[in-house]
Order: sequence, then C-alpha cells, then structure tokens
Amino acid sequence: MSYRYVGPAEILAQVRPGAEGRAIGSPADLGAWVAERGEAEAREPYTFVVDLDGRLRLAPRRSEHVACAGGGSVLAAGEMAFSRASGPWTAHEISNQSTGYCPDLTSWHAVARALEAAGVGHPGRFTHEVVFRRCERCRECSVVREGDFVCVFCGSDLPLGWNVDS
Repeated sequence: MSYRYVGPAEILAQVRPGAEGRAIGSPADLGAWVAERGEAEAREPYTFVVDLDGRLRLAPRRSEHVACAGGGSVLAAGEMAFSRASGPWTAHEISNQSTGYCPDLTSWHAVARALEAAGVGHPGRFTHEVVFRRCERCRECSVVREGDFVCVFCGSDLPLGWNVDS
C-alpha cells in the first residue's frame, strides 16, 4: 500500500524538486549521513520515508516528511534513530509518526525491507506505534490514544480500520 500526502497544502507547496531526503542504500551511506549531521543531531531520531521504489530516505528530524519524499507518495514515513557500537548499524527506534502521511501500522513491512536492503539492522517492529484515523463525521485526522477510538475534534466514534486516504 502507498500513502499520499494528506497534510496542509501550504507545506506541500514549499517542496522543491531535487530536495528530497538522502537515499540510504548501504551501511556506508548511513555512516556518511550520520557523520555529516554531527554528534548533537545523531542523538535525535531522523525524519524518514520509504519511497515508492522501496528506498529508505532520511532528512533532519524537523524536516517535513513530504519534503523528504520530494512531494510524492510513500510506502512508509516516520522517525528513526540509529546506533552503532562496534558492529553494524541498527535502527533502534522506529515510529510511523507522520501527520503528513498518517501511515498505517502495516507500513512496517516496507520499513523492514528498506532497512534490510540497506544492510541496517532493526527491532522487527515499530518501537512506537501511532494509530491514525479519519473521522467520518468531521473529516479530521485523529491519533487514537490508549485504544480510545474517539475523534478529538468532534467526539464521534472513529472506525477501527485505517481510513485516512478515504
């Protein structure tokens, strides 16, 4: 499944061609990216997307996911932090936290494939899961907290299945 951008139009309008996130295809690519970012930034998670070709793309944390994706649709989006003790790189924190794409938890499979293709280890799941739903009454996107499927904007019940793209 792919996800189209569902965030504010003014953020999408700021995306410039050729400014998408850095494609990470190998441990060396990741090492170079982290080194360029510096030690302080390396302590925080990065913004990531998995593009439609299945490539992991990274951008600084405070970047918009849609900019990291070059304005296009994605297979996954969220935030990711890496560590490397003395061995291979590992993504030790991974979330699907992206209010611009609101990806379903099933996007994990695309994340795992992209990390594996880049030679980066992972925990086998999102370490922080965000459940997004679109309210069928007011049409706003909500984050489901603690299993409470109620719209924070109008109080209506939210659907149990992912429906943000509808």
